[in-house]
Amino acid sequence: MTAQGSGGSRAIVYLLVGLTGSGKTTYAKRVLAGVTRLSVDELVHERHGRYGVDYPEPQYFELEAPIVAEVRERVAELVAAGTDVVLDHGLWLRSSRDEWKKLVEDAGGRWRLLYFPVERAELLRRLEKRNKRTDGNALMVTESALDDFYERFDVPEGEGELVIEPDLRGPA
Repeated sequence: MTAQGSGGSRAIVYLLVGLTGSGKTTYAKRVLAGVTRLSVDELVHERHGRYGVDYPEPQYFELEAPIVAEVRERVAELVAAGTDVVLDHGLWLRSSRDEWKKLVEDAGGRWRLLYFPVERAELLRRLEKRNKRTDGNALMVTESALDDFYERFDVPEGEGELVIEPDLRGPA
């Protein structure tokens, strides 16, 4: 996979779908290295600090909205230029995934929906380690917050998704 499309080929946008801690960023950095990666969480962290520490948790979506709009514009620009992109964002809702697919197609690109399923117990194990970090990909997630995430997550089914099994993600 290359960062630039070649010849008459259309850019590919990898839409990563999964809950917090499912391995999206790890996969993007290890398997899709060299593809332009756009991370909403990292941009929120860069501009506003750490989730639940530098601003209240309920404020996240308010801070995230303009960044998502900016990333949408950037994806369209990159696709139009023939550049492959990884959208490192959870895409929890089917309606959101459909909007991103349409954006990619309207910009002249192709999308690949990559789904990262992980069992709850494994997510809790990963989050326990990750909750001790302070980088932009280390949102503090409690067990009750994870339960809330599961309630709000639309599992991709029949959306053209490719399931990325844990052994294909590289070491956690």
